[in-house]
Amino acid sequence: MIKELITRNRSYRRFDEAVKISSEQITKWIDLARLSASGRNAQPLKYAIVTQPERCVKIFPLLGWAGYLSNWKGPAEGERPVAYVAVIKDHNIADNHYCDDGIAMQSILLGAAEDGFGGCMIGSVNKAKVAKLLGLDEKLELLYIIALGKPAEEVVIDEAKDGNIKYWRDENGVHHVPKRPLDEVVILKD
Repeated sequence: MIKELITRNRSYRRFDEAVKISSEQITKWIDLARLSASGRNAQPLKYAIVTQPERCVKIFPLLGWAGYLSNWKGPAEGERPVAYVAVIKDHNIADNHYCDDGIAMQSILLGAAEDGFGGCMIGSVNKAKVAKLLGLDEKLELLYIIALGKPAEEVVIDEAKDGNIKYWRDENGVHHVPKRPLDEVVILKD
């Protein structure tokens, strides 16, 4: 069950814009992040949910989409995210968030995958402009954006060959994600 869910949880970059996601649905996924592990149990992460189309349109150009796909400028109109979650560190609570961001984003995306949606963690963000758009003060640091929607692309996992881990798209638009073999990543077995 968990392996199937993790395998379904890919970094989707093309979505069906006709299928909307409510802020209540996203709040349910954020609750999974809230319940997840937190370094020192400090829980310094906060979240801003963006579902209004006008605000989504303003966030979209402030994001980088796929570094390995150098000829691709990102999703076309009709394939763009219908929602975003801004992952924010509250410096009033803690200055170090340890690995909470990765745990939280994985929890949110697993919840989305379980409900038939998908997303992409985006670190290539014009953080100053997005923070201004969201009205964040100096104690709230934007860490990442999670783009969300109903996936409109096929993403498959391939075995990496010769150490090549760069994702790519084939002539049919299928997105291939090479993963290192298990015997390469497990370096010790007692």
